[in-house]
Amino acid sequence: MRNNIVSLGADELKYEIREIVAVAKEFGKLGIEINWENIGDPVQKGEKLPDWIKDLIIGTMKDDLTYAYSPTKGLDATREYLAQKANTNGGVKITKEDIIFFNGLGDAISKVYGQLRKEYRVIGPSPAYSTHSSAEASHAGSEYVSYRLDPNNLWYPDLNDLRMKVKYNPSISGILVINPDNPTGAVYPREVLLEIVAIAKEFDLFIVCDEIYINLTYNGKKSVPLADVINGVCGISMQGISKELPWPGARCGWIEVYNADKDPVFAKYIKSIVDDKMLEVCSTTLPQKVIPAVMTDPRYGKHIAHRNAVYEQRSRIAYDLLKDIPGILVNRTNGAFYMTVMFRDNVLKPSQKLAIANSAARERVEQLVKGVALDKRFVYYLLASTGICVVPLTGFNCDLQGFRVTLLESDNAKFEWLFRVLRDKISEYLQSA
Repeated sequence: MRNNIVSLGADELKYEIREIVAVAKEFGKLGIEINWENIGDPVQKGEKLPDWIKDLIIGTMKDDLTYAYSPTKGLDATREYLAQKANTNGGVKITKEDIIFFNGLGDAISKVYGQLRKEYRVIGPSPAYSTHSSAEASHAGSEYVSYRLDPNNLWYPDLNDLRMKVKYNPSISGILVINPDNPTGAVYPREVLLEIVAIAKEFDLFIVCDEIYINLTYNGKKSVPLADVINGVCGISMQGISKELPWPGARCGWIEVYNADKDPVFAKYIKSIVDDKMLEVCSTTLPQKVIPAVMTDPRYGKHIAHRNAVYEQRSRIAYDLLKDIPGILVNRTNGAFYMTVMFRDNVLKPSQKLAIANSAARERVEQLVKGVALDKRFVYYLLASTGICVVPLTGFNCDLQGFRVTLLESDNAKFEWLFRVLRDKISEYLQSA
């Protein structure tokens, strides 16, 4: 090319959650049956959208206006409903003008980071959900800036680490929180969130809180909404229906903006996000129009309660099967539907292997593991040996080694089989050195 047209942040666009799919498909072509534990799609894993929700969607589709553009920020009636719903929880009060719809949170994430000046950063958690870390780092054209989640403290944020990094890096202008967390499944206590808000207030930062899993909590845990603790700090809550209904294919998410009237710079930043959205006219109309009907239906609360009960049972089965394996650390999942398994320091070796019956797969995996991170090496051997596809923890922008697995398998017998195999293969691998 005449000029180097590649963005400075191109190398930061990494999404291990889907990149592992290409490797898994290779093994699938070699005759290995793949169990897809890499991606958080409940529908792909057999969960059904209830018929009553489908009926509401079908009924809504008969309205001609569902085929029209919506306003740029989203449908007025839906935004009004969501604002009223948010205001019943206490904390900061919002209006429909503080709510902006997007084509899924991926779209929202792209625009929230895309409208920042390149030299100013949003610090986020490590391990990090790849869509956030890649979008922020790519826009800045620099490596992701992170604070540590502590595996020895239920994967809660290391608040001292966060404070020191904010204090000594003046380019940091915002803090990202994911609660409940992906990939760890942690649900943060109120006091942790209050301390993060206090840090933001002290250093005049804004907060982005990804709350896509806010109603998917269990084992006695409840998510504290950012709106309840934000006080006078500027903030953005990210929410949606992809995980909660679940309807990921709808690509429907929104942000709630808090305290924009308290800071003219933040208000202008939010306006730039709306203006950016205006260039693509609007987000998809149908899922927006369905939201109030679904969420005000008396069956909706029971639907969420049932799903949480199922995930609670699975979280306990998974934890009980893995918790006593020497050489790893696991915390019980309390929200969302992921579990992170961490290998302890120095237990992974470049000589470790799993027995692989398929000779072609064995030959291929020995090529793939050359020079890769040690946890990715385990993931490749696990895939070739068992067909179980998980995501290496180093793929979540962190230097800890391990993997993320989901709690989404809807066949109870198969779910237990998956975690029994994981238990056995982890032990076999660590003993093979």
